Amino acid sequence: MTLRFIGIDPNTGGEGSPTVWVEEDSADLILQGEEADELLKTVVGETAWVPGHQKGIPAHEKVIRIPARMVPALREACDVAERRDLR
Repeated sequence: MTLRFIGIDPNTGGEGSPTVWVEEDSADLILQGEEADELLKTVVGETAWVPGHQKGIPAHEKVIRIPARMVPALREACDVAERRDLR
């Protein structure tokens, strides 16, 4: 697996570092961020976002928070993945 680094939180100070990569083979976005607090996880887990979709957060998934200041890096990652210009 090869990851292409796209960006890191510009305000990172060594105590956590929201980061975005694109996985080169699949073009999947890989995100690192702070796990959401319990209130946010409760709201997400108790809301039926899509009709017919079960409520709750599966055990193999996590709700994470990515700072809004990371939008440019996420936009770039989406563009890279969409173009698949990974090599």
